[in-house]
Amino acid sequence: MSGIQRIALVLTIIGAINWGLIGFFQFDLVASIFGGQDAGMARIVYGLVGIAGLINLGLLFKPSPELSREPETKPTR
Repeated sequence: MSGIQRIALVLTIIGAINWGLIGFFQFDLVASIFGGQDAGMARIVYGLVGIAGLINLGLLFKPSPELSREPETKPTR
């Protein structure tokens, strides 16, 4: 996994936690930290989380290493 994918994964997890807080407690952590949903920094964070989600779509379709390996053959006697 590349560095960009790791950063994107962290941002996606932050976004998922924020959505969980909104869904369960009606509390938007990003908006409360940055001064409301219309604040410039909050909009930047929301945008970065959205871009991170798009980057992580590649992980969904990436072949798994254990599925792409060739089967191990044993020598015959």
